[in-house]
Amino acid sequence: MKKNFFLHSLPFRLLVGVAFGICIGLLLNIIDEPAITTAVLNVVVTSKYILGQLISFSVPLIIIGFIAPSITKLGNNASRMLGVAVSIAYASSLGAALFSALSGYLLIPHLSFSSTASHLKALPDVVFELSIPQIMPVMSALVLAIMLGLASAWTKASLISSFLEEFQKIILAIVSRVIIPILPYFIGLTFCSLAYEGTITRQLPVFLQVIVIVLIGHFIWIALLYILAGIYSRENPLKVVKHYGPAYLTAIGTMSSAATLPVALQCAHRAKPLRKDLVDFGIPLFANIHLCGSVLTEVFFCMAISKILYGAVPAP
Repeated sequence: MKKNFFLHSLPFRLLVGVAFGICIGLLLNIIDEPAITTAVLNVVVTSKYILGQLISFSVPLIIIGFIAPSITKLGNNASRMLGVAVSIAYASSLGAALFSALSGYLLIPHLSFSSTASHLKALPDVVFELSIPQIMPVMSALVLAIMLGLASAWTKASLISSFLEEFQKIILAIVSRVIIPILPYFIGLTFCSLAYEGTITRQLPVFLQVIVIVLIGHFIWIALLYILAGIYSRENPLKVVKHYGPAYLTAIGTMSSAATLPVALQCAHRAKPLRKDLVDFGIPLFANIHLCGSVLTEVFFCMAISKILYGAVPAP
């Protein structure tokens, strides 16, 4: 029973997608048949584009569908919770930037980099562009969800609150029946493209030291945040962290908060210590304002690139 559950679980399907994508990409590099390679790559690039469009289209709906009704459920505490959330997100992002910069000044001068990476192969253009524009930009959806939720809570608009709860159920069905099932395919196509281009086999060894250090930095910062949260809530943070493997794998594989958001929601709902209303409020909100992972990565990578190109990290 447990074995069958694991085989059908999201982490297993994501790992299969990664492995299958890499194998197909490497195989296309070996095949000496341009017609076959081009045909397969056309399918890969076009499918990846369409799935990416569908995922991006869903993000504003997810933000509105989860944040707005969650704010109405918080009632009079909504304004205070929003202020606390923004303050925590800003403090964490600033702390991650300082932590990354300090690590860069301590570690990068002692690392040896090679700047002679081989050129990457070019991918074909998308065969046809099935453009699926978002109904609104992500930040517009975030502001609308916050304003709509706060106004509904302030005015005690029961009709709108009921509508938002029904809308949340609809979006949850879209996430569970559409977005989650296509994610393994999207990740597999992404890694297939990377493997064919040569990013995995050629560029990765050049930056392997940096990537490993950044991932360790992620784990350290995540551990710090969860330890602080565990101390505050008096709960074991491992009860929450153990569910987040699929979300982290999706984030690393796609480098897209849009693709990671539905997975993070699904993972958070499995963590028993977390309140469901705060999960629906916090996950979409922090996905757009809590950028500690991106800040940590970009600061360290910029310092590493400066070392590669100019022989030194930027002056403090």
